[in-house]
Amino acid sequence: MPRTLDAWHDSDRLLRLAAQTFFDQLSEMCEGILVVDKAARIVWIDDRWQRNIQNLGFNDPGEIIGRPVEEIVPNTLMRHVVETGKPILLDILENKAGTYIVSRFPVHDESGEVIGAVGLILYDRVESLKPLMGKLSRLQTELAQAQSELARQRRTRYTFSNFVGNSERALDVKSRARRAAVLNTTVLLLGETGTGKELLAQAIHSASSRARHPFIAVNVAAIPETLLEAEFFGVAPGAYTGADKRGREGKFKLADGGTLFLDEIGDMPLALQAKLLRALQEREFEPLGSNAVTRFDARVIAASSIDLGQLVEQGRFRADLYYRLNVLPIRLPPLRERVEDLEPLCEHLLEQIALDNEMQPKEIDREAIDALARLPWKGNVRELRNVLERACSLWDGIRLTLDAFREVLPELEAVAGDAQGAVRATLTPPRVGLAPVANDVAGLVAHDRAIATEVPVVLGASGAFGASDASDPSNSSDAPLPERIAQLERAAIRAALVATGGNRVQAAKRLGIARATLYQKLEQYPELAAASSR
Repeated sequence: MPRTLDAWHDSDRLLRLAAQTFFDQLSEMCEGILVVDKAARIVWIDDRWQRNIQNLGFNDPGEIIGRPVEEIVPNTLMRHVVETGKPILLDILENKAGTYIVSRFPVHDESGEVIGAVGLILYDRVESLKPLMGKLSRLQTELAQAQSELARQRRTRYTFSNFVGNSERALDVKSRARRAAVLNTTVLLLGETGTGKELLAQAIHSASSRARHPFIAVNVAAIPETLLEAEFFGVAPGAYTGADKRGREGKFKLADGGTLFLDEIGDMPLALQAKLLRALQEREFEPLGSNAVTRFDARVIAASSIDLGQLVEQGRFRADLYYRLNVLPIRLPPLRERVEDLEPLCEHLLEQIALDNEMQPKEIDREAIDALARLPWKGNVRELRNVLERACSLWDGIRLTLDAFREVLPELEAVAGDAQGAVRATLTPPRVGLAPVANDVAGLVAHDRAIATEVPVVLGASGAFGASDASDPSNSSDAPLPERIAQLERAAIRAALVATGGNRVQAAKRLGIARATLYQKLEQYPELAAASSR
């Protein structure tokens, strides 16, 4: 039924009375009311508010009427309410008059225009709120502690100093990684398992401008395929049965502002690769079960122990995603290709093991280093640490000798033989690797007299590594056995270096010995070391 005119009048009267009643009740409940006009000038205060004027330095209420509210009430936000038209429901006001809990509301005219504001003092004795304020303070403290702990967990532990090694290969890797740290582009780390890909990723993050923000690591191979999308991009509230009602943030969002490390990216299912590609290109994604787009700002570092190029050829990895990830590739060499770093790596790892177990650091014998250098180390640095840790557990002495590793590595018997294995490998006739050398020096023979006379002459004729040793008294077949052995050792090394143009790596291979052993011998014979390349 249409409303009558009387009904309209009755409703208007009811609203006016309700407003008046509400204002009167509020006046009784609060500790003071102040009203300002559109220019934020004070136009009225109630009796209770007048009690504050003396604390503010005024004696007569008439002194404050018509004056800007900031001149009377320091730190007030009444002008902000008038200018914005938005209320401030609960706030703490502090000035020389005291500390108050206040509320502020805009006043509108019939057309909706803001014509003033009302300020209410809800509490003028904050002591009564101490229990509530104390609880709020405790909650804030706990929240800060939780945020700090979460940030600590997401901080990196490694820097470039933790990537141990001074070999040419190791220095090249660190140089490339340092250049990557100052850029904001995607990095692809390639290398066998245990070569230190995550360590290097953390080092890049620590040296970048994002170091203060989170470092989030995800091992793609360790997460079930059905959960990968939710793990990466998060889940909207109520996206599926059993989902968290509050939703769940994904790793991309958690890494916002920092670095997202995607380990074993080659194991990512093809169906998810397309969504990852779009996220990397557009810097945005949609959480699972949501139509809302979420933007993020995270630097992506991917890693793989599998050749992604081969996966592309096999149709197991998207070519467009590969090109998007392969902007700045860094290949980490396996340990067997940088055995020069074996000794400093062992020292570093032994110190770590000692710290972890609260024990005195153990040392490692040179003979043991030479024997370890001849192993393939398929598990690389991770395998090396495992071996060292087992040896430390089983060996009582402070110095780890070759015997300390025999129980841990039975295969040492095959590559090292005994304590003189490395020397034997250098000195033994063609059966253990000297055949190519013998051919290069035109007829090294087993007979010691022939070796003592013919080999130096041939080597000296090459002119590549200095004069002949023919004038050396030790060249005589009558020289003591140690001198004749040393002569043979020098001749074999010299011949290998001649054949390889001074390349130490290739020379060690021709001799059938470890590079570490060759480096040790070159320290003994500086005339050979000076003419060779590293």
